[in-house]
Amino acid sequence: MNRRTFLTTATLTAAASATALAGAAPASAGGRTGRAPLRTWFEATHRSLEAMTTDFGLTTDKMDVSGTGAPVLSAQTSPTNIGCGLWTTVAAAGLGVIDSDTLHRRLTRTVAAVERLERAHGFWFNWYDAHDGALLTSWPETGDPVRPFLSSVDNAWLVTGLMIAADADPSLRPRVSRLLEDADWSYFYTPYDPADPVAGPGQLRGGYWPDKPGKGEPTGHHYGALNTEPRMASYLGIADGSLPPEHYWHVFRTLLPGMGQEQQPEGVWVTIDGVRVWQGHYTHRGRKLVPTWGGSMFEALMVPLFVPEPEWSPRSWGTTHHRYVRGQIDHGLKEAGYGYWGFSPANIPDGGYSEYGVDALGMQEEGYNSKGVVTPHASFLALPYEPAAAVGNLTALDRDFGAYDDRYGFRDSVDTATGRVSDFVLALDQGMVAAALAQQLRPGLLQRPFRTGGFRSRVKPLLAKERFSI
Repeated sequence: MNRRTFLTTATLTAAASATALAGAAPASAGGRTGRAPLRTWFEATHRSLEAMTTDFGLTTDKMDVSGTGAPVLSAQTSPTNIGCGLWTTVAAAGLGVIDSDTLHRRLTRTVAAVERLERAHGFWFNWYDAHDGALLTSWPETGDPVRPFLSSVDNAWLVTGLMIAADADPSLRPRVSRLLEDADWSYFYTPYDPADPVAGPGQLRGGYWPDKPGKGEPTGHHYGALNTEPRMASYLGIADGSLPPEHYWHVFRTLLPGMGQEQQPEGVWVTIDGVRVWQGHYTHRGRKLVPTWGGSMFEALMVPLFVPEPEWSPRSWGTTHHRYVRGQIDHGLKEAGYGYWGFSPANIPDGGYSEYGVDALGMQEEGYNSKGVVTPHASFLALPYEPAAAVGNLTALDRDFGAYDDRYGFRDSVDTATGRVSDFVLALDQGMVAAALAQQLRPGLLQRPFRTGGFRSRVKPLLAKERFSI
């Protein structure tokens, strides 16, 4: 994704930021003024995801909005894209953008489409044709072969969307329950082996290619970093009882001292629930925090859109999330001097897809770099922590580059060096924007399924015990 420089309004005055958040939108690229920007931005983002949803009921991966006519949809979709479409529809109803009949019709259509998708081991494959649900075995844009794959993290986002849909429309609960009854997260889990913690780390695999006998062929890696988006799969599995709670403690806050990583961590060893845990941290610009893997915004901040980590763990998760946002802001405005901030994987303005981030905020030694490319969804993820700075950054991206489209919301990315704005919007990034705006406009709207049941009885106690060394 690309990152752009933001010159002035990261330091909005208190009066200006209060106006921007609560009342009239500041003038933007086309001189537009009107209702509170968050509501306007949500409505445009919802239109983008509605436009990306096919008659079959699945949300496509991306669409090209560069022309003046109808946008051009991609052929493919993924479990994550479908989940984004589901929770955006629920958010639209909760904010009064659509009525209850429209909510029911759209959710029912998508659940019916999901019921028809080919699965294995209770989970969904990574790529389908969004127009008819066929499993993809060749890539639509190139014809290159695609080996069907079961991804733990992508399945987590579809399950998240299905749970939100069932919560919003009780008539769908029996159908969603049947869809999820075989989704056993232990399929992706390698139990902890104290005799060989490398082979048995107590972590989740990235996924499996199921075209081999038995479970299939696993990825060569596990998801070992806690502060990354795969922790949603961990939470789901712990909440439904298919993963042991101790799994949470076997995922790394930082890699262990002496292991190759971006920064030698400081911290302490502690024993929690009988598990010896390295409570490591990094220091960035004088702030102690728990790093992500690559240094991008969505690794850290997509999960708390749904699971109330800052509320359940204010001195650990809540603290590190806020400091992580400050690190991203400081990188864009002070370290790199772009004048804008917000770095996370996205569409490359000139075409394609790339990972962007702040290298110093990630464990990977050659982590994600910002490269002067700013993606708006990163600012939306920052709304709960730095609302004035986020609104100011987004306003500047619109004013200075025309990054906002009245029809479909913010484009996916902006190159601050060239001024090039992406021609695309991506379902994943728009889904994060929609969820972040829903959380800001109506707190807790999309969190209800993740505050009850196993989340309350199994996940919340783990977060209450968390003591990051920050």
